[in-house]
Amino acid sequence: MDTRRLISTPFTSSSTADEVLEDIDLTGVRAIVTGASSGLGAETARALTAAGAEVTLAVRNTAAGDTVAGSIGESTGGVRPRVVRLDLADRDTVARFADAWSGPLHLLVNNAGVVTGGLERTRDGWELQFATNHLGHFALATGLHDALARGAADRDGARIVSVSSTAHMRSGIDFDDLHFERRGYDPQIAYAQSKTANSLFAVEATRLWASDGIVANAVNPGGVATGLQRHFTPEQRASLDAAEAAGVFTYKTVEQGAATTVVAAVAPEFAHSGGHYLDDAREAYTVPDDADLAHHPHGVKEWALDPATAERLWTVSTGLLRL
Repeated sequence: MDTRRLISTPFTSSSTADEVLEDIDLTGVRAIVTGASSGLGAETARALTAAGAEVTLAVRNTAAGDTVAGSIGESTGGVRPRVVRLDLADRDTVARFADAWSGPLHLLVNNAGVVTGGLERTRDGWELQFATNHLGHFALATGLHDALARGAADRDGARIVSVSSTAHMRSGIDFDDLHFERRGYDPQIAYAQSKTANSLFAVEATRLWASDGIVANAVNPGGVATGLQRHFTPEQRASLDAAEAAGVFTYKTVEQGAATTVVAAVAPEFAHSGGHYLDDAREAYTVPDDADLAHHPHGVKEWALDPATAERLWTVSTGLLRL
């Protein structure tokens, strides 16, 4: 049993990204934020830019990204992030993005996510939520490993933030049917599996890359109304409403939701410590796999932090991307 003290910070569920970054100078920090054309990604990118970071918006819709970059430029006195196209469901665009990156990288925020209302597949035949939310980010991070290692060398460490969700508590990883080729499709279970994968990525990335100065942590931003919910079916929306009514979560503002991401990105408490799952700006407590979400809305299930599962997922993910 793990009896160590959980990592805490001075921040809480009501803290904002700007409050986390108060008095922090990120001049010289090169950062990538995926899915930064709206919602949490846009707010994360804005806050990092305002603190002095050189931010790249990695987005599928570059027109929307340009709009966000312009807005950030206006709010920061003319400091405009760069906008580069990235479609996490398309292996070719991920490879092009990573290959085109030049120089060190200090911070990678794997924020983008997709929710589907029904079964959708990529051209590789992969279930879209797992392919986008996990495999695309996995390919991006591994493709940028050398850049992160260079960033770690010149700034005493590099960080990856993997945006997960309370939804991870609905499902572990079904290695026998990752892409719903045999079991009936449930978009909520598919989303949950991808969010568990986001947390497991942080565990194994830290184990493999800490010696290079790179640590990764997973975060739960909390309940935030964003464009992610635009494809919800009536059943998915009813489930979300029921969870809110049961007290599983209360809605945060986008500024509050981005705060936990920024804590993982800049807080000194996580500078050299990875493989954690953060909730409300601090490390979450671990609960058994059969724990009830309604009773542990701020916990993380064992299956999302299990080292053996994380190692197996890394191996399977590497194999899929080599096909």
